[in-house]
Order: sequence, then C-alpha cells, then structure tokens
Amino acid sequence: MKFIHILLVEDNEGDILLTTEALEEGKIMNKLSVARDGQEALDFLNKKGEFQTSELPDLILLDVNLPRKNGHEVLKYIKTHQVFRSIPVIMLTTSSSQKDIDESYKNYANCYITKPIELSDFMEAIGKIEEFWINLVKLPKIDA
Repeated sequence: MKFIHILLVEDNEGDILLTTEALEEGKIMNKLSVARDGQEALDFLNKKGEFQTSELPDLILLDVNLPRKNGHEVLKYIKTHQVFRSIPVIMLTTSSSQKDIDESYKNYANCYITKPIELSDFMEAIGKIEEFWINLVKLPKIDA
C-alpha cells in the first residue's frame, strides 16, 4: 500500500476537519500534519521548536489567507529553498481572485484549487486531489 505524508497549512478548523475526513475516506494510507499559520508551516519545514522531529512532507496543501505569514509568502519561501522546492504545493483556498491565482503560479505553485462551498463538492475536490497527486503522479523523494 502506498503511503504519503501531507502537510496541510490551514487556519480554519472546519476546513482542517473536512480535509482530514475526506482524506480518511480515500484508499491511501496518509500521514497528515497540520500547520495553522504560515510561520508554523515554515517552522515545520525547518524543524524548529515543537517540530524538531518532523519529517518533510511529500505534498503540501496551502491556504492563501493565513495569519502571521500568508500563503504567498510561504509558497515563495518553499519554491526558492534548495531542499523544499521540489515538494509539490497545491494552493487550496477560498480565494478565487485572479491576482491570487496569478501570484501563486508566478511563485511556482503546482496547482490552484478554489475550495468548493458545498460539502459534497469539497469532499469530491479532496478526493480528486488524492486521486491525481497520490495515485497517479510520481512524487519526488525529498532528502533533508
């Protein structure tokens, strides 16, 4: 069975719960780590503070609107860092702003998904992320 470690960077507790449930419904064994703001995501990746023993994720689901450091700042850091830049980053956000979409791709996001409002659509979107990024795509092995 395939195993993948996902870092979810999300400050909305409801969306954390929904994403967790949607991933649990999938057929893949996932390890899900959660960072609740942009700075916490950077600390997780850099193994600072409470994250000293954290393992690098295979995939990052990143919200745009985050406290402390926003998703664009986090994405820019990841994609300009030698070790982290090959980790696929999916922008998963409520923002459908063309400015946010353009800035995400300018900073090398692997894809941009606007979170559906309806519960069933949200669950389906997470299922499709899992289907594509976990079942179909070959992910790089990240060594830190």
